[in-house]
Amino acid sequence: MTRHTDKSPLQDRLKDVANPCAKLMQPNFVEHIENESITYDFPVMDIYLNPWKCMQGGFISAAFDNAFGALTILETGKFEITSLDLNVSYHRPIFAEDTLTVKVYLKSKGKSIISLWGESFDSSKRLIATATSKIIILNKMAGK
Repeated sequence: MTRHTDKSPLQDRLKDVANPCAKLMQPNFVEHIENESITYDFPVMDIYLNPWKCMQGGFISAAFDNAFGALTILETGKFEITSLDLNVSYHRPIFAEDTLTVKVYLKSKGKSIISLWGESFDSSKRLIATATSKIIILNKMAGK
């Protein structure tokens, strides 16, 4: 099991799939443990807040989605992927100017379906949300 904390090589592998949502979320790479997990920190910025000054659930879901996608790409080497589902349970709010740490794990890796789970925490290490997802590797020839 190899642990990576230098984001440069990983950024090179993921640069072609960086999407506007991922850029908007401003993720800060923390670590990647091969065949196990990836961790990102996301700043809780004003544009993510609901009227109660908490990070809106959709942005928390997007943080998980971006991390699940990055881990799938790194573990499979495939860029043609899409989510089959994304299930998020919210446990407590996270407020402006905090940091949401998202760590997602590889549960199982089949030939075409990847199962993942994850958890997120605030800067005080309190559980904010948990999530599961299944991602499918697409056949490049599909639809042609």
